[in-house]
Amino acid sequence: MQVAVADAAVVDAYGDVVGAQVAALDRDSLQASSAGAVPFDAEDLAAWAVAMFDENLRRPDLARLMGWIRLEQRRTGLLFDSLDLQPKLAAVAAAQAAGRVRAGDPADLLALVVAMASAWSPTSGAYAATADEPAADHDRRRTMLRESVQRAVTPQDEPTTTTAAPYCANPYNAP
Repeated sequence: MQVAVADAAVVDAYGDVVGAQVAALDRDSLQASSAGAVPFDAEDLAAWAVAMFDENLRRPDLARLMGWIRLEQRRTGLLFDSLDLQPKLAAVAAAQAAGRVRAGDPADLLALVVAMASAWSPTSGAYAATADEPAADHDRRRTMLRESVQRAVTPQDEPTTTTAAPYCANPYNAP
């Protein structure tokens, strides 16, 4: 997503070129292209997460731009003022009432699923995948994502408790 910035005064007003690009974009269009690109299904949050993973591979520019907006423009709260999560929250609540999605605050469940779907996005703190990587890598990630989200949102018959693993200074080189 390239937006030409011809006037240095515009860049100065926003602090950098990316800020000027965001200002030049219609935020509603950005929101629609990011949130509307993946059909939401509260009955299958795992498939929704995988679709978001695929969208991040297809449009890494949007993921990076939304990450920048989060870091520089909207550090807390909703990413966009006009973002209406009510239909999604209501759908999750309905799936919860029907016993198909675990109990919990629907907004927290959505945040968790979005975060999981973004694990390999351009804004990942661990590893940013690209569409140029082998298909087998993406298939492995999709499978892990689908299974992990499914486990996270599936209702449990009995409450479970987890025991935290011992602290490891470098979790990537844990014994």
